[in-house]
Amino acid sequence: MTDATPTPDPAATPAAPAYAAAPAAAGPKQTLSLVGFILGIASIVFSAAPLLPLGAGIAAIILGVKARKSEPGAPKWMATTAIITGIVGIILSIIIGFLIYILPIILVATYGSINTY
Repeated sequence: MTDATPTPDPAATPAAPAYAAAPAAAGPKQTLSLVGFILGIASIVFSAAPLLPLGAGIAAIILGVKARKSEPGAPKWMATTAIITGIVGIILSIIIGFLIYILPIILVATYGSINTY
């Protein structure tokens, strides 16, 4: 009596079915809110530049409002931050623009020159 068990032939055994990996679930569409968020922050950072923060702030507000309406799966805080930072960037650029560009012109027109003793 022998204890030998026959080894199965590798060619005869069926191979495991080759399944493709499931595709990763796509996250919610948040392009508008992300771009508005970035433009809103840029409008605050570059608020001393002449025209860049005004355009970036206006675009951030528009994209933030559109993102709230058309991207229901996106995080609401990003669209809200785009709107708020866009408004703050516009206000800062108007204040800083007045102080840097308009106020010196008013002072020179009023006093004749800046260095009067």
